[in-house]
Amino acid sequence: MNEDPTSVVEAAFRCYRSQDLTGALPLYGDDFTFTSPQDDHIDKAAFFERCFPTADRFREQRLLHVTPADQELVFVYYEYQLTTGDRYRNVEAITVRDGLIREVQVFFGGKV
Repeated sequence: MNEDPTSVVEAAFRCYRSQDLTGALPLYGDDFTFTSPQDDHIDKAAFFERCFPTADRFREQRLLHVTPADQELVFVYYEYQLTTGDRYRNVEAITVRDGLIREVQVFFGGKV
């Protein structure tokens, strides 16, 4: 794969929101790691088991900015509303190498 990192990241968010596991799996490298305030460098299998199925918690999610920082790193600033009505914003730093997502680092924001 040799896709634009921004396109890969946007595709991954679409797959997450629609819970398209078949479409999402090929977007992530076998060496993928995921880090957030709740997860510390979990691997691809753990991410798809624990994190990917959580989209039903959201009423909506909007990507506010998808910004490439260099040839591999993409920053995503997004806002989401939970089914409880609470609204939040987060930032993710996503590394895409050779067309595959290799690392995601999530930085939780506050309530909007």
